[in-house]
Amino acid sequence: MDITIYHNPDCGTSRNTLALIRNTGVEPHIVDCLTQPPGRDALTGLIARAGLSVRAALREKGTPYLELGLDDMSKTDGELLDAMLAHPILINRPFVVTPLGVRLCRPSAVVLAILPLPQLAPYTREDGQPVLQHD
Repeated sequence: MDITIYHNPDCGTSRNTLALIRNTGVEPHIVDCLTQPPGRDALTGLIARAGLSVRAALREKGTPYLELGLDDMSKTDGELLDAMLAHPILINRPFVVTPLGVRLCRPSAVVLAILPLPQLAPYTREDGQPVLQHD
């Protein structure tokens, strides 16, 4: 089963998404999006396949978003991509690629729609919120 997660290990949503993938019994290919960010073509492809605009794939919280003037709505997609490539922390995460599609998994439960295999056990997020429970 070929599943890839563009992951930031410091991000709780990303860790929860990874745990949900592993809860199917699959070990995904993990790409640390801060140390191994996707190239321009790959990033553009992820965003398009997820059905997002470039701006929707841009992370604001905990990034140099404001300092770089990215809140300026006249910035082009190319300029936003340039900023994301220069500062990978600006790439929202986690993006997950499976045979069923690509999603930006925020919140983490979004990944459930594109996982080809069922969850093997109940799952509770790091913050204690149940995602999957026994019936």
